[in-house]
Amino acid sequence: MPEPVYIVEYDPQWPLVFAGLADTVRRGLGSLILRVEHVGSTAVPGLSAKPVIDIDVVIPTRASMPEAVEALRELGYAHEGDMGIPGREAFAAPAGTPVHHLYVCAADSPELARHLAFRDFLRTHADSARRYDELKRDLAARYRHDRAAYSTGKTAFVEGVLAQTRAHADRSAGSGRRHPA
Repeated sequence: MPEPVYIVEYDPQWPLVFAGLADTVRRGLGSLILRVEHVGSTAVPGLSAKPVIDIDVVIPTRASMPEAVEALRELGYAHEGDMGIPGREAFAAPAGTPVHHLYVCAADSPELARHLAFRDFLRTHADSARRYDELKRDLAARYRHDRAAYSTGKTAFVEGVLAQTRAHADRSAGSGRRHPA
């Protein structure tokens, strides 16, 4: 039976756990990476979450992926492929490390852009973060033993937030244009 879905209160240690994991990855991949991003619910202060740190390692281009896969293998990570989500590669964490999901994305990856837009929106929109928190708790209670249903239940909310971020970006881009006199 799969591990049950459970949500816990925000833990102020999550950013510190992320920082330690990110340092290890930075040392192992060196100049190959552009940056390491803390994404997912544990990256939003005050937001309840599954106690799993989500990490996006950003590389310049997809052409760097084989080198990143090898460097992560040397750190004990196991490459799991894209797991059905193009634009990112997943890695199983080494035994004995804090519970985390690690993904590698090229800088131009649409999936990376989605992760960052969603995280940043929730960080700056407390009411939306609160609604997301409530939704996750409700879904976790209803679908404790069905991770797929839990994840599917969040889709409409996530897509709604991403639509808002796109609309805001479109408005911001439009406001900088010059109009003929």
